[in-house]
Amino acid sequence: MPLATPLKAIMALTAALTTTGCASIVSESRYPVSIQSNPPGASYEIIDQSGFSVLRGQTPDQVTLDAGAGYFDGEAYKVVFRKEGYASTTQALDSGIDGWYWGNILFGGLIGLLVIDPISGAMFSLPDHVSADLGSETPSDA
Repeated sequence: MPLATPLKAIMALTAALTTTGCASIVSESRYPVSIQSNPPGASYEIIDQSGFSVLRGQTPDQVTLDAGAGYFDGEAYKVVFRKEGYASTTQALDSGIDGWYWGNILFGGLIGLLVIDPISGAMFSLPDHVSADLGSETPSDA
């Protein structure tokens, strides 16, 4: 019976690799993003690609955002920065393909490549920061 234990381990490993995606195992579908501005203390609003406001806060800050927006659809955010006395500015925060997604070719198979990682959003990643320079203070009308 000693052969049964290694065989069970191999079968369990094979099942794990064929029922999950490579990016789902190694990466996340939600990412921490640092939000900075110059000058600090600006308010920000994060708007998703559907036009919904998902978060608001004040710089500097760190938030956690979903990288995927749906099946084979990476999220694209707009971050609007505002501070009294300065011109507002908008920065893009777009997802990209996570490098671990391509590991499905070797390890995750078609299930990971076409189903698990695209549905979970793990095939996408987000930059670790977004920042804005609000420029010089604008003169007030006195």
